[in-house]
Amino acid sequence: MSEVTEHTIDRGDGARVQLFQARASDRRSGAILFVHGNQGGLLLGGKEAVDDGSLVRFSSRLGVTAAAVSQPGFGASDGPADFCGPSTQQTIIAALDFLKRQPWVDPERIVLYGNSRGAVASAMAATKVSDLKAIILTGGVYDLRDAYRNSSRGLQQAIQNEAGLSDEAFLERSALYHADSIRSETLLLHGKYDDRASIDQAERFSEALARAGVPVRFHALDGGHRLPREQVTPILRDFLTRVFAPVATFH
Repeated sequence: MSEVTEHTIDRGDGARVQLFQARASDRRSGAILFVHGNQGGLLLGGKEAVDDGSLVRFSSRLGVTAAAVSQPGFGASDGPADFCGPSTQQTIIAALDFLKRQPWVDPERIVLYGNSRGAVASAMAATKVSDLKAIILTGGVYDLRDAYRNSSRGLQQAIQNEAGLSDEAFLERSALYHADSIRSETLLLHGKYDDRASIDQAERFSEALARAGVPVRFHALDGGHRLPREQVTPILRDFLTRVFAPVATFH
């Protein structure tokens, strides 16, 4: 059984970042970093993946290191929250750098997995980290200005309060317009009936990645914003088993 440990790391500007980690063994293997969504105001941060068993489950079944990071303003990570903006993106990058430095992690086999709000920030982080093995994004938006126009009043208020409504603020949170900076194989999962993040966001992003020459797989699932586990599990299992397979070396 993988043991979960908690770590406090530096974001690069003195701000604290909370990270949880589970590793299957001391054998060198890949790693996966989870970036959580909004969490309904609970602000659990990365601890959500500890409490629901995700870290231990992924680590044990795949034989990899599984980690979860708390976004700014969530868990014990320093705030304020900036709605997937530069501080959140740098938090993710700092967590990835932490994993790369672990002696039991193969830095060439690291997967970034963002959900909902975490998918928005992870997609942008992937535009700045070129050596990720793969990224997995579920229920995200990739054109924030378009999403803002069609969002509920509550979500619009959160975006306005945390990010502001300037052209720059929308652009630095919209991976659709930076797709040509992504180098990693990408798996997009999205609910056909998602009422928070329209499926056309994932469709447009998938097309932009394909045009940029990025290997991308897009699955539209029969669900809403919370994707049915029975549909997600086999897709993830097949994808991650292949991605984490060790590369054969010949002498």
